[in-house]
Amino acid sequence: MNSIVAIVGRPNVGKSTFFNRLVQRREAIVDSVSGVTRDRHYGKSDWNGKEFSVIDTGGYVVGSDDIFEGEIRKQVQLAIDEADIIIFVVDVEQGITPMDSEVAKLLRKVKKPVFTAVNKVDNAMRAADAVEFYNLGLGDYHTISSINGSGTGEILDAITDAMPEPEVEEESEKEDLPRFAVVGRPNAGKSSFINALIGEDRNIVTDIAGTTRDSIDTKYNRFGFDFNLVDTAGIRKKSKVKEDLEFYSVMRAVRTIEYSDVVILMVDATRGFENQDQNIFWLAEKNRKGVVVLINKWDLVEKETNTLRDFEAEIKRQIAPFTDVPVVFISVLNKQRIFKAIETAVEVFENRKRRIATSKFNETMLEVIKNNPPPATKGKFVKIKYCMQLPTKTPQFAFFCNLPQYVRDPYKRYVENQLRLHYDFTGVPITIYFRQK
Repeated sequence: MNSIVAIVGRPNVGKSTFFNRLVQRREAIVDSVSGVTRDRHYGKSDWNGKEFSVIDTGGYVVGSDDIFEGEIRKQVQLAIDEADIIIFVVDVEQGITPMDSEVAKLLRKVKKPVFTAVNKVDNAMRAADAVEFYNLGLGDYHTISSINGSGTGEILDAITDAMPEPEVEEESEKEDLPRFAVVGRPNAGKSSFINALIGEDRNIVTDIAGTTRDSIDTKYNRFGFDFNLVDTAGIRKKSKVKEDLEFYSVMRAVRTIEYSDVVILMVDATRGFENQDQNIFWLAEKNRKGVVVLINKWDLVEKETNTLRDFEAEIKRQIAPFTDVPVVFISVLNKQRIFKAIETAVEVFENRKRRIATSKFNETMLEVIKNNPPPATKGKFVKIKYCMQLPTKTPQFAFFCNLPQYVRDPYKRYVENQLRLHYDFTGVPITIYFRQK
């Protein structure tokens, strides 16, 4: 289970630049996904062989400069509750401000590792000025310059030392069972969905508290399927503040999504597919998890001839280019199609494990490519000679060719669409690489 590292601090101290520096090291590889990365405030990083998630709390505060102190305090409190490690960024040019002292006061009570990063230290004079930050009462500090990267290696060494050793996953029955995470905005009907599934006569075989504090990983046997439900139904609205809630749901979704195979994203039909739903969708996509979208409370929507079709088309438009995702319309209250929802999640789980024999794969895909080869660039023709599925946990494919650098995104999307046409990868993000033979 990856650690979550949260970056906190007042506006304009360079949190986002520091965040970008931490995630870019892998982002180039992780995000060779067509389209842009939708969520700029969440990323993955690794250092010394430990992978971890990074969250830039500043990104979730709306109204940056004239931000209220209360807002920042809330961000810090959320980071304290949800993250495993906290990086507190301060600015050497400004010295300790009253706001910094406030944040430090909150952080001094925390039992988790807290690292102070004094930013904008790019010469010896400023390094001497940084001594002032001992007054925050948080012990030693690290001097960094997020613009040019000096000092980041040292602070990353310290952070990864504070993380637990990566666990070697044991192949156990629990591992083999599909893990379905039920996520979504507060009030979308997650708790009711889980209760409807297990009913009063819960057939619970084991009830394992997951590695996270609040995701309960419960083994159920219903409808002849065995699966683990990762339940985040406990997320309640912490307050009425929109930004706060936005940040909170993303924070919690990160944990749950990383801990699952298939993400069941519940959407409230009466509110439509909102920004926050998109954020959670892209988190699942970015973590290469299977996805099923459930539209709950469908019984409350006024219907005309094409209501369902239009609603689905609108969702597909918002999640493009990854549109090969099942959308199931349900009503938890009336127990309509909740069985179908779980059946679909099991199908997506199977799709995610699908392996294609190399000979069959070459037969099909080379034929497709022959009929529509990559367009020539600068008079150079790309010849694709061989392709295979890589031995990875999630579906990834390599196409070997003479000039991989000339294969453009539209053609990669074409190949992905053809691949989806011939093989069932519904609900599963797939990665395609073009490599030098």
